[in-house]
Amino acid sequence: MIYRLIIVLFFFSVGAFAQDNFIKHKISKGENLSVIAKKYGVKVKDIADANPNAPKVLKLNSTLLIPNKNKSTAKIKSKNDEVAVNETPLNTSGTHEVASKETLWGISKKYNVSVDDLKKANPSLETEGLKIGQQIIIPSNNIASINEKPVETATEVVSTDVELYREVKAKETKYGISKEYGITVAELERQNPSIKGKVPVGYLLKIRVPKEKADAIQSAKALQDNNSQIDTPSNQVAQAAPEIKRDSTSVRTGDYSGLIDQIIASATENIGIRYRSGGTTKAGFDCSGLMFCTFGNFDIKLPRSSIEQSRIGTKVASDEAQKGDLIFFRTNGRRHINHVGMVVENVDGEIKFVHSSTHGGVMISSTKEPYYTRAFSQVNRVLN
Repeated sequence: MIYRLIIVLFFFSVGAFAQDNFIKHKISKGENLSVIAKKYGVKVKDIADANPNAPKVLKLNSTLLIPNKNKSTAKIKSKNDEVAVNETPLNTSGTHEVASKETLWGISKKYNVSVDDLKKANPSLETEGLKIGQQIIIPSNNIASINEKPVETATEVVSTDVELYREVKAKETKYGISKEYGITVAELERQNPSIKGKVPVGYLLKIRVPKEKADAIQSAKALQDNNSQIDTPSNQVAQAAPEIKRDSTSVRTGDYSGLIDQIIASATENIGIRYRSGGTTKAGFDCSGLMFCTFGNFDIKLPRSSIEQSRIGTKVASDEAQKGDLIFFRTNGRRHINHVGMVVENVDGEIKFVHSSTHGGVMISSTKEPYYTRAFSQVNRVLN
């Protein structure tokens, strides 16, 4: 009987030791092994060794075991011989670690604070912008909800992805297709290495998505096909997506209201990318290059320079500025327009815009900032 008890206690202690040596991490959008390893200060190989059954393509919301490099051994207190037990403390310091593709805008919404409050708590954001892995301070009265998340139990990372085929149609973009399947453009390109440039019409894409997502897509497609068979010709014309038309002053989008939100999402995905004079790629953007590339992703061609972009569309008063409008500045005392951004919000006379700044790269700024208050020139509406 004593022998059996010793065996049970041995296995219990081994299990407790193993659990104490690992941290459970839930995989978020945009994360990969390199990002996760950097976050915890471990090597990619350490994570791979701790999760031998994990798939090469990490599944969103699944859990990985991370070697706990910060674990210290238990200490025996001198008084009453009490043993101090190691526990991983909750993050109650009011800080947030910036993950890949996170924006200041998104972080402010997550913690229910304003962008201005975040900038006041972190003055370096004004000049340096966000950086992956950076620890930023969150106002203390807004962190309670973050610490109320339920404890996740570690589960084996099992891939249930399904491979689908998708033919590219005319006027479709990689951004639109990736949104349809719930993945990023980078992931779409990784799965289809030959489409690094513009994706050709008729190209057959291979897309791996979770089985639940694949089932939902197939069901939606079947419903759409069924509806198209019973629609009358007149209904089909009425339900067709509005065609994007162009004239010399603006781009007409008809009832396609979701386009503006997609354009803004495309621009803000680049937040954190450095400024590069003449740049129009993710290696670096200048201000007009960011606008040129973003609108180009949706087959809307803008002029290349900020001064030329200021000559298209319709000028509107600053208090009438809307999402998707272009906003122009004369910076550094220039007589002519030399800087451009895109409006993402206009609330109570404060316009927030995404742009590529020479000192901070792609970021979101506000016309309430003294520098941009002085330099403001005009707002142009190019999407009607």
